Amino acid sequence: MARTQAADYDLRRDAITSADAALFAKKGFLGASVGDVSAACSMTKSLIYHYFPSKEDILFAVMWGHVSNLVQLANGIAARQRPADEQLRALARALMQAYNGAQAQQKILLNELDNLPLEKRALIVKAQRDVMAVVDKLVVEQSHSLRDWPRQRVPYVMMFFGMLNWTHTWFNRAGAVSEQQVADIAADMFLQGLPH
Repeated sequence: MARTQAADYDLRRDAITSADAALFAKKGFLGASVGDVSAACSMTKSLIYHYFPSKEDILFAVMWGHVSNLVQLANGIAARQRPADEQLRALARALMQAYNGAQAQQKILLNELDNLPLEKRALIVKAQRDVMAVVDKLVVEQSHSLRDWPRQRVPYVMMFFGMLNWTHTWFNRAGAVSEQQVADIAADMFLQGLPH
């Protein structure tokens, strides 16, 4: 007879991914043992394996939860009927908030991709490209001179993310500049640098 799923199954999976996101961000995926994983969650190894077949599956769940949220944010902003510059500014604000509300997950997404099996890595990369495609579309709307030059748009798109992706390493919410101000600075610099 198959083991039934506990009513709090999803809550426990979320607790595992949250605890292990902090662990992987601190020690690195390869530096964290299965014993570390179970200790971080205050669960036995066998109980961890009830929720996740492997340490790599936990890593994927951490990354997938974070990148799925980014895709949802980007698609939600792209669906708005507003000028491209306003959408880019809104996206910068949303990403800044998401990155700095999930520092551990963002660090893992940026640093641990190579530790996923190829098929799961491909899913994460596709989701990242979906977010990049939103920015690419907005770049075309904002800068008509780049419309017919997709390869030349890549550096612009990557620079948009480059200004925001690493803020989790230095941004201080208690500092003199707010999340929104940092996002607006990045959006202004980006928009002013686009060819017209």
